[in-house]
Amino acid sequence: MTEETDRRPETPAEAEGTTGLFTALGKMLKLLRERAGLTQKEFGQAVGYGPDAISAMERGVRVTRPELLEKADELLDAGGLLKQAIPEVREAMKKARTRHPEWYRSYAGLEAEAVELHFYANQGVPGLLQTEDYARGVFSRRRPLLDEATIEKRVADRLARQQIFDKWPAPMCSYVLEEVVLDRPTGGPAVRQRQLQQLLRIGSMRNVEIQVMPTGIEDHPNMDGAFNLLTPQRHPQVAYTEVQGYPRLITDVQEVRKIADRYGIMRAMALPPTESRALIEKKLGER
Repeated sequence: MTEETDRRPETPAEAEGTTGLFTALGKMLKLLRERAGLTQKEFGQAVGYGPDAISAMERGVRVTRPELLEKADELLDAGGLLKQAIPEVREAMKKARTRHPEWYRSYAGLEAEAVELHFYANQGVPGLLQTEDYARGVFSRRRPLLDEATIEKRVADRLARQQIFDKWPAPMCSYVLEEVVLDRPTGGPAVRQRQLQQLLRIGSMRNVEIQVMPTGIEDHPNMDGAFNLLTPQRHPQVAYTEVQGYPRLITDVQEVRKIADRYGIMRAMALPPTESRALIEKKLGER
């Protein structure tokens, strides 16, 4: 859900005028990591990020957060070089504006500040859970076709949204994914494998629960498509839907309650998180 449209003109860093800062930081990170003889995966494990996130940071399309710079400076023996950039990074984060199309900005702003996020997906993996390659596979297959520059911009914005998992206090997140979402090889079999690994990684976070709705469930309470529910700070819960490129932010209390009730029933019918994890691991092991 929540696919950025053609009206999106620039990447997050371009929108804020911080392209140079994060591009330079990314180049330094890559140089220091390679000098230390670490792969992106090894470095990511040491600082608490996945290889896709590290790749995005090294290319300057994802914000390199102060906490990572602190850890990386010592791990990569940077001698304080990376720590010196922390004040500028914090200032850039303070000034950060939403970087999505006008129609999406209301939701994007709410999502970034939400204390609770709940997602139901029946076609593809939700954006906040996607790997970089999976996101690229999604946008590469959009119709009408997108040019390469637009694809890369949208992938960058999708990865930028995932920084919500780095917040503290962390928002409580839950997902109900139709089983077919796990089986669809968007981007190819290898991309699917890495995406399943990503689901296991994010699903192991204390603030995240991922549940799978088995295809064999006979009586499904929701045949109206995917949706998101979120609770912003100091505001009532809202819902978001998007059908054929037409977004809708739902704030009416009664309408939101109906969707929330439906979601509650689905969570009760879906596999519990532990059984869902076991199913994902089983599918990961299948070739």
